[in-house]
This record gives sequence, C-alpha cells and structure tokens, in this order.
Amino acid sequence: MDRRPLLAIFVGGRSRRMGTHKGLLPTPGGSETIVESLVRLGREAGLDCALIGDAGPYWQLVPEAARIDDDPPNGGPLAGLRAAVRHALATGHSHLVAVACDMPYVTAEALREASEHPSSAAVLAPRQGPGAPWEPMLARYDAARLADVLDKTLVEQARSFQKLFEMVEVDRLPLSLAVARALRDWDEPGDIEP
Repeated sequence: MDRRPLLAIFVGGRSRRMGTHKGLLPTPGGSETIVESLVRLGREAGLDCALIGDAGPYWQLVPEAARIDDDPPNGGPLAGLRAAVRHALATGHSHLVAVACDMPYVTAEALREASEHPSSAAVLAPRQGPGAPWEPMLARYDAARLADVLDKTLVEQARSFQKLFEMVEVDRLPLSLAVARALRDWDEPGDIEP
C-alpha cells in the first residue's frame, strides 16, 4: 500500500454561476489553468493525480492525470468521493487528498500539510473556526475506512459531506496560512482575481 495520498481533483461541477468550466480559468498572475496548476503542484508534492467527475474539458490539458467518473454518475460530490476512494484502493493508495478545480490558491506546501499531517482519523479536514462546518476540500480521507461508509451513505441518498462527517472520526487539519489561503475558491465571476 502506497503511503502517499492520491490527489483527487474534483472537476464535475456544473459551474452554473461561473458560466464556464472553473478549472479552465487561468490562475492569478499565471499562464496555466487552475487544473494544470493543481496537477503540477500535486506532482511537486509527490502525489499521483486523478481528475474526478466529468473530465472531458480537461483531458487534453493534463493527459498524465487519471480520469475517474463519479460513482454513480450525477450522484453529486459524495459520488465523486466514492469514485476517488475506489480508485485510491485499486491503485494501492491508502489515503487521498481532495481539492476542487475552483481552488486557484492551492500550493504544494498546502498539499504537503494535508497529506503529511499526523492523524489516524478517517478524515483530516480544515475548519475555519469553532462550530464552523468541516471543509471537505483540502481534506485527507482514509480510503479503506471510508469505502463501506460511503456505500451506506449513498444508498441512503445522502449527498452532504457534513452528513458523512457525522458518521466517521474527523480530526482537524491546522489552519496554517497556506491552508487558509488554499481554501479560497472561485464560485462566480466576481470572485476572480487577475
């Protein structure tokens, strides 16, 4: 079993508010798209990369990344996590770190913090303050410990990460400057910074 987590890049959102595929947006001040940046940074952090969801718009940009469809299709983000967990187990990765294709401020440092922070919990996730919800992205998931729980959650037609987190042990990823900045995402055109 590979102790390095897989980097699971969620690309399946419909981008209704943005009006275009978010992962194709250029990074701030950069010459690459968000998806290209995430794959490059994942490799810099020593992680194998997989695109989770409808990866059609991104295939030509990052052919080195595995492409994994949601399981089941159109099942929402937990279906993406289930597909990522199954892929991690099939490829010998014990854990995965999830990021979304609308997170332009992720750095290799933030990915290393998420992948290397010591914790034996089923989920290691950031939290923006006491009582705030767990952040499902830039979180590390124990693939073996989540496989059956995800199956049960999806059979019950739950689609919420927070519902999943109620069913497993979750530990807090410290909110360093790199992690806090990486959590900023672009949901609509007004969020974009040049």
